[in-house]
Amino acid sequence: MTHPAFRRAAPRMSFRASLSRSMPAATPLALAAAIAACHGAPALAQSAAAEMPSIVVTGARFDSDPALTPIGATIITADQIRRAGAGDVNAAIRKIGGVYGRQSLDGGPDFSLDLRGFGTNSSQNMVVVLDGVRLSDNELANATLSTIPIDSVDHIEITRGGSSVLYGEGATGGIINIVSKRPDRQSGRGTVYVEAGQLGQREGRASAARTWDGLAVDATVDALHTDNYRDNNAFKQYNFSGGAQWFSKEGRAGVRVETARQDQRLAGALTEAQYQADPRQTLTPDDFGSLNTSRVTGFVERHIGSVDVAAELSQRDKTARASYFFGGVASPSQYNSKQTQFSPRLRQTSDIGGMLNEVVAGIDLQRWERETVASFSQADATQHSKALYARDEIRFDAAHNGRLSAGVRREIFDKDSFDPAPSSTATYHINQALNAWDLQASYAPLSRLDVYAKAGQSYRLPNADENGYTPQANVPLAPQVSHDVELGASYGDVAQKITARVFRHQLHNEIFYDPTANGGYGANTNLDPTKRQGFELDADLRVAANWNVSGHYQHVQATFTQGPNAGRELVLVPKNVLTARLSWTPADGQSADIGAQWADRQRYGSDFDNSCAGQMPSFTTFDGRYARKFGQWELALIGLNLADKQYFSEAYACKGGIYPSNGRQMKVSARYDF
Repeated sequence: MTHPAFRRAAPRMSFRASLSRSMPAATPLALAAAIAACHGAPALAQSAAAEMPSIVVTGARFDSDPALTPIGATIITADQIRRAGAGDVNAAIRKIGGVYGRQSLDGGPDFSLDLRGFGTNSSQNMVVVLDGVRLSDNELANATLSTIPIDSVDHIEITRGGSSVLYGEGATGGIINIVSKRPDRQSGRGTVYVEAGQLGQREGRASAARTWDGLAVDATVDALHTDNYRDNNAFKQYNFSGGAQWFSKEGRAGVRVETARQDQRLAGALTEAQYQADPRQTLTPDDFGSLNTSRVTGFVERHIGSVDVAAELSQRDKTARASYFFGGVASPSQYNSKQTQFSPRLRQTSDIGGMLNEVVAGIDLQRWERETVASFSQADATQHSKALYARDEIRFDAAHNGRLSAGVRREIFDKDSFDPAPSSTATYHINQALNAWDLQASYAPLSRLDVYAKAGQSYRLPNADENGYTPQANVPLAPQVSHDVELGASYGDVAQKITARVFRHQLHNEIFYDPTANGGYGANTNLDPTKRQGFELDADLRVAANWNVSGHYQHVQATFTQGPNAGRELVLVPKNVLTARLSWTPADGQSADIGAQWADRQRYGSDFDNSCAGQMPSFTTFDGRYARKFGQWELALIGLNLADKQYFSEAYACKGGIYPSNGRQMKVSARYDF
């Protein structure tokens, strides 16, 4: 549960957020048909094939066969991340991947990422995975991507659209898969990086990796301090990541340890009048919070003939603390949670009459527990889940890249919550079983042209925070189910490529915070039927020898389809978002990169009936980076919000509940590679 006073100030958001169906009786191919891949090449981006670094794309939760790479995926490479000056994974996804993000409430770099217009519930409608381990939690919280060492990232895969068969609940908007660098034989590398800039920005990080014949070790430390744009909004973060792995041609196994600490000063929300008078002010000068996390992961991959086996076992511990002051009196809270995951799976590839066939099956087991220590709640919550999934894909026409796949998943959840307080509204026990399926097909009717189609069902469960504040005491919300359809086409090759897709998600029992429920006090509810439908366009073009242009455009209509609000727009969803980047990479050690993102107007967070006079203003921001190498050194000048645009992307009330975004920030950096 969230403290009531804070809930009214920022509906449905908790401090953790600021820290941020029976299985069909058919076989997968009997269900059949669905996805498309890009003809003959993954969507790698920026250079001609001869210049491209080798990237192993992750398909059906395994390294993909080149003929079966994920269809329609956006791939962000390590080279793109460095050239754009993205200091963390979250920034790379927004700047390069074109994903819209809303300003974090705590001043940290973990923006709320939004795939396909899910507004304030965007983080709960996509799944974030790091090397096979799910980072998304059973809470109203953003995945803390800023703690992932940016220098350890090999590439990031963004797959938009329903993906619950492989990744489970919450994958209606899509998945973001972060893949770390793999070890090379007999090699070593290291980096020292320092950065300083306006708004009190200071960052230092160091990383090193060493590979011997069959053994690899790596470690990264990072420290970040920033005062941010607003008063009482300083943010500090310290993290460590280290691991060891043993590898051979038959596979690999290893262990990784990650720890992070964040300390935040919480500036709170403003009304429109306060924002216009002084967007840097705070009305909560004493509020603060912290987040401590640690994760230990063991993994194994093994090739046994035509069969690949893999598994991850991971445990994450998290402690979130906050103190909010009301009339000078502190209201402290602490949430202690633990999450354990085990995900064994196998894949068999075979030749059936000259056709490449891939069968993947696996089990996902997860146990999540949380203890609450607060004056307003003592609710403890647990969630246990177990899932079985299977997916079959066949390449039936190699000459035209013809592919057909089908998959099913069944997942069973046990959810419990107990609060001994007499006034508690968060005591319940519920058992739920949910199903997902998908059908996908692709074909290349012409050279360099691929067309594809997807259809499926995805789902999401209410998390512990949402079930803790519902219209009817002790009655959990119903699961959310979405029926997903997508059609797309891709034309081009690795050097020049354009992809267009249309999509529709029809949702039943969408889980959302309704400010009009509970007598006007608001509550988490199941909405009347809703839909997301729209159009997306990706382009990646080498326009000259040293010049590359890339962009992503999304048009989405997020509306109610039934009930008293039928036809009205959902809140905090910009109808149009356009992201574009221009890169210059001559061969003399220089590089430059400039990007822009335009976000259309959107409804204020409480405007369910679309009656608020006006909408949140549209805005355009620019960022850029120029770098020059001197041997092993690289010096860079980085600019964020170059036009010093005064804007906001979070506003939870009609012309109120506003969280202003940062103004212009110039930074310089130095990097030494060894």
